[in-house]
Amino acid sequence: MQIREVPFIAMGGVYEQDDVEAAQQVIAAVANPEGTFFPLPEENDFQRAFAEHEGAKKAIAVNSCGTALDCCMMALGIEPGDEAITTPLTFVCTAGTAVARGARVVFADIDPVTWCLDPAKVRERITERTRAIIPVHFAGLACDIDGFDRITEETGIPVIYDAAHAVSTKHNGQPIGGRGRASCYSFQSNKNMTTLGEGGAVTTNDEAFAEQVRELKTFGYVYGAAGVRVASIGFNYRMTKPQYAVGLTQLAKVDRVIKDRQDRMARLNELLADVEEIILPVGLGPEHGAHLNVIRVDTDKVSFSAAEFAARLKSEYRAGTAKHYPAVWTWEAFQKLGYNGDGCPIAAKVCDQVISLPVFPRTTEEELQYIAWAVKQTIGELGG
Repeated sequence: MQIREVPFIAMGGVYEQDDVEAAQQVIAAVANPEGTFFPLPEENDFQRAFAEHEGAKKAIAVNSCGTALDCCMMALGIEPGDEAITTPLTFVCTAGTAVARGARVVFADIDPVTWCLDPAKVRERITERTRAIIPVHFAGLACDIDGFDRITEETGIPVIYDAAHAVSTKHNGQPIGGRGRASCYSFQSNKNMTTLGEGGAVTTNDEAFAEQVRELKTFGYVYGAAGVRVASIGFNYRMTKPQYAVGLTQLAKVDRVIKDRQDRMARLNELLADVEEIILPVGLGPEHGAHLNVIRVDTDKVSFSAAEFAARLKSEYRAGTAKHYPAVWTWEAFQKLGYNGDGCPIAAKVCDQVISLPVFPRTTEEELQYIAWAVKQTIGELGG
């Protein structure tokens, strides 16, 4: 097969003419002599639409998933001396937002099949100081929500889901946005829907919690008949008027985009099904959010590392990859705070093995066949 370029691109979703027109209309209105970026009717329109799409009573749009998580930590009253349990297989902000509030993050191990946080391992880590559990719907696959519900029922500990990968993800046929105390989403540029590069949202069925988050994202403002008062110390975590407008057009097409990704991920799984040296993701299907196509290099069966595999795939076959993710405790900031992988042997192994392959909504059949061929060639050349 002829060598070709298949990059790991930075845009996870699809931008089309309707998105361009939505942004242009807002900017054209603002360019008017009497134009302004306020008020924001698009904000309420987007929040209502997103809450409905994700099966929640309320959605509060913010400017990133990180700020969504930060608002949730503040709303829960997380403070120094508290503990928050999460997975080591995640983007750094899942743990970082709790640490930023002075809490100690406690890493619990992951399920060896789904690669999501394991409720049984979380139970082993609960102490009298545990104030929150933060599971991740990894790569678009819903974690064991029912298992975490049972923990909350038994202990009262709230669960905040990191749903950065999970727009449109379902669990037992139902959207995941109304489960736990809240879910935090990302609309950053490599997600399946994106609001001009950055953006996020909190969804919840708890209306009081929703109001706390809304207050915190806008300087602590509370609006009433007597005007505005500042009821708490908050921040400016808002999105902008053009972002809300584009969020509505992106939301209108996200299920189609995800279906395109689901089909392509399933096809690549099919093409790689006979490769014993890699471990393929599970759960692909109509309920999967299809954000990342993550495989594992089975280092029990080969003599090379995932890093060596990725480097050769890129250098010899020009196929890009990404690392989702190194274990959180390996980052310099967490090393300085004394974190390690004690008690998380499965996560330590999986984090060393994971590689994301370049599968996107517009990836062609020829590119999928090329990726599978390049993977097999690379394994053979490295001595699989």
